[in-house]
Amino acid sequence: MSFVSLWYTFGGGTKLELNTFGRVEPRLSILPPSEKELAQGKATLMCLAHKGFPSDWSMSLKVTGLGLDSEQSQAVLQKDGHYSWSSSLTLPAQQWREGGVFVTCEASQGSQSPVSRTLSTLQCSQD
Repeated sequence: MSFVSLWYTFGGGTKLELNTFGRVEPRLSILPPSEKELAQGKATLMCLAHKGFPSDWSMSLKVTGLGLDSEQSQAVLQKDGHYSWSSSLTLPAQQWREGGVFVTCEASQGSQSPVSRTLSTLQCSQD
């Protein structure tokens, strides 16, 4: 996929830049809770989505068997014209430690097929 950047400069140094990426699926990374946080009795999970385009992707972070809602950040425009987002949720540390927990991060845009990534507590203990 090629990148075309068109720019126009107006009075006062204002610059308008048009990116013609088309749809670019973001890369997803799931970050597990830290040992320090687990010692405090909670487990915050975070999903990072980076290098996506356009800015209207929706993200959700889900834990198997739990009806917790995740919080999504605003899209952040990067210098290369792509966007990054994050989504996080917190659950009790005991539920994380019990094992068998699967965390799924999903990013979707319009009616297109979503992008997803899943992580289990077992994978975290092996890393």
